[in-house]
Amino acid sequence: MVAFVPEEWGGPWLSRHQVLTRLSRYFHVVWAEPARRWREFFADNQKSASQSHRSETFPEGFLLYQPERWLPWFGRPAWLASWTAAERGRRAAALLRQRGCKTIIFYLWRPYFDRALDSSSYDLSCYHIVDEYSFSPSELPLTNREIGLIKRVDQVFIHSPALLERKGHFNPHTLFVPNGVNYQAFATQQEEPTDLKDIPHPRIGYIGVIKTQLDFQVLLGLASRHDEWSFVFVGPKGNLGTDVTLAEQLFKLPNVHFLGHKPIEQACAYPQHFDVCLLPYKANDYTKYIYPLKLHEYLAGGKPIVGTPIRSLLDFAHVIKLASTQEEWSRAVAESLTPNAVSKDQIAKRRNIAKRVDWDTLVHTIAGSLCSRIDPVYEGRFAALGLETR
Repeated sequence: MVAFVPEEWGGPWLSRHQVLTRLSRYFHVVWAEPARRWREFFADNQKSASQSHRSETFPEGFLLYQPERWLPWFGRPAWLASWTAAERGRRAAALLRQRGCKTIIFYLWRPYFDRALDSSSYDLSCYHIVDEYSFSPSELPLTNREIGLIKRVDQVFIHSPALLERKGHFNPHTLFVPNGVNYQAFATQQEEPTDLKDIPHPRIGYIGVIKTQLDFQVLLGLASRHDEWSFVFVGPKGNLGTDVTLAEQLFKLPNVHFLGHKPIEQACAYPQHFDVCLLPYKANDYTKYIYPLKLHEYLAGGKPIVGTPIRSLLDFAHVIKLASTQEEWSRAVAESLTPNAVSKDQIAKRRNIAKRVDWDTLVHTIAGSLCSRIDPVYEGRFAALGLETR
């Protein structure tokens, strides 16, 4: 399997990291890092954000393909963009053939990797949709390019209900796969992180990329209004867009603590030591399509959750609190700090939901669907495995 991904290996652990490392239990997997634009080769050779957190330890059956300098990314002319993309695909597939692989799957994680399919080096193709790739807060029409890709591939995976409604009807071989959780890591009690110990309770926490999709207006108002609460943010800073000023004001407050990026093996401890976990998104035409990775990670930890009523969270209103206005957020967090919110019954409800979407279970489903699409022989081999590889 060659996975065409939009970032270099390393950095924040995203859904594709979870999926692809687990798929390497079933297939040999190549993580094909994106090609650099040719102009970048003349820029300063500095480490990217992902490389600064890069791990060189990989699961068995998992390896990297780093595009050669003579195969950079081109936007145009179209013939050159297509040829270089196809050649990168052929060279990544060659790594697998050197290992004795006879059947190759191209696994695309963004619509602009469609040119890799111009290569004749694969037997099956799939497209995993985890986002609305216009990234626009106001809804835009689907591009012909993405629609064409959805129709062209052999298998589509879609991970949010709203995306399924928007893009799930173009290809009959479409499977809904929500974001999941490494349940054991997030549910098993972890030692309190050192940089949390001196932060007073109650701790109102968020873990994830600090980006413009967060509602900084609500967060700033909430933190300013409740100086008796400690607000903790764990994760790297991403694109803040026009929210830079609001974010700076938020992080300057004495009861707000920004702890930065944490490796995945450390990150799972933080939600367990929050008192309330936050999903504080803006409500717009972009966020209605997201499925927060941290939702089930929070649920596995068992702590109360307060979030914005975006489409993917509405189905979980029985176990999390949803708030829109400043007043609703204050009330929801206050109620989440009561003893009833952390009763054994409430904790069990949250964890039972998370347990059903453990990444091992979800990836087993993905692997099975791919085997059935390749050939009945592979489907039979997969069935014979049972759950032994999990």
